[in-house]
Amino acid sequence: MGFLGKTGLSLSAILLLPACASPEQTARFSDRKAAFGAVSGTALSVLGQDAVLLMDAAAIEANAKRVHAMVQGKTLNADTAVQVALINNRGLQAAYAQMGVSSADAWQSIMQPNPIVAIEVAGLNASGVGAFRSIEGIVANNLLAAFTQKDRSRQADIQFRQAQLIAVEETLRVAVETRRAWVDAVAAFETAGLIRDAQSTADAASELAARLGDTGFLNKADQAREHAFYAELTGQRAQAKLAATLAKETLTRQMGLWGSDVNYFVPNNLPRLPGHVHDRPHIERDALKSRVDLTLARLELDSMAKARGMTEATRYVTDLELIVGVEHERENEDGRIERETTPQVELEFAIPIFDSGKARLKRAEAAYLLAAHQLAERAVNVRSEARAAHASYVGTHQIARHYRNAVLPLRQTIEEEALLSYNGMITNTFELLADTRARLNSNLMEANARRDFWLADANLVAAIYGGGAGAGGGAAVASIAGGSTEEH
Repeated sequence: MGFLGKTGLSLSAILLLPACASPEQTARFSDRKAAFGAVSGTALSVLGQDAVLLMDAAAIEANAKRVHAMVQGKTLNADTAVQVALINNRGLQAAYAQMGVSSADAWQSIMQPNPIVAIEVAGLNASGVGAFRSIEGIVANNLLAAFTQKDRSRQADIQFRQAQLIAVEETLRVAVETRRAWVDAVAAFETAGLIRDAQSTADAASELAARLGDTGFLNKADQAREHAFYAELTGQRAQAKLAATLAKETLTRQMGLWGSDVNYFVPNNLPRLPGHVHDRPHIERDALKSRVDLTLARLELDSMAKARGMTEATRYVTDLELIVGVEHERENEDGRIERETTPQVELEFAIPIFDSGKARLKRAEAAYLLAAHQLAERAVNVRSEARAAHASYVGTHQIARHYRNAVLPLRQTIEEEALLSYNGMITNTFELLADTRARLNSNLMEANARRDFWLADANLVAAIYGGGAGAGGGAAVASIAGGSTEEH
């Protein structure tokens, strides 16, 4: 067996066996595709979309061709935009790669520290090969790592699940933000169309005012009033073009598009309102059950509990090593070589004289309380966010429906009656144009209300499952004097 002898090898083997990770754990932590299962499953069940893991150049090239076929020269609806973002957003792929890094870290954490082998040869001289007095070989192994293997394996499982959930949350965030960006972009184009209609009306009024001024029928103040309105709308339409460009670029970034793939379109109008909204009487319960960030907080508390237990278990002994080996000596007695082999066993540990572990234990207890309070706060906030998102969802639908069913029909009736009065020579041209402008203003307010509803619809998903519950960030449509988008 060599100079280490049978005794040293047997003891080392005994030390190494209990510290090995199970094959199941190793497979879980090392297989990136298996780890990705939680992400793809959530994308399919919650979003109804595919998620992909791009691991090599061939996969990236094939995915680029798929994206090109989906967007080049196409008009994208919201679901298509979200699907493109999920498979093409490189920031999302970076999050998936980070999941692989975290999985590797979890795998590494359950590994037993490598044993340390030391060989010492004494009494060397120049008399020839093999001329020595003694040779000593030892193997040192960390016993504490072996004793805490079970706890470290549990910690690694928690760390692995946390990495998966972080990737899931990032997937939901990208999906929600892409849908918001799509709503903002389409709302911008719809608003632009309404501003264009308003400008056409203002152009007609300005031209009429100029002609009436030439005849002396309209004074300069009234002429200037109509010209000023047209000039204001001209400036606002320029603002609309810029806002439309920016809104579409935001969507483009979310989808990760560049080159010729940016040549896509979005609809000129947002979808019609649904006939009714789904009531969710148990939305708080659904959010508490499904929110990814809340699950992460629970895992963090579990991790703190495990760490607290490990700290208490190793409070007094922080470094424990067993050293085994043999010493082989030979002596020259009257021309005869005497050989002697002696087994060696050493146990090394720190004596807790100065550091009794109280500070480490206190820190572990404080960290556990910190995680517990953060979890409680997160649960309260999740309940509130869910209620607020549902209230916004229902309320914006009611407001948009009010504009659609009450305000717009009244404005249409007023305009039609004004036209009849004008044809009957009862009202003048400027009164007719004023009624037309008022109807266009109501159309803008209705479009704004519809935009708010579809943003609330996206936010509701985020409030229940995660991914960010903030409001969308597009330009709101306030009035005929404040539109800010243009069609593509």
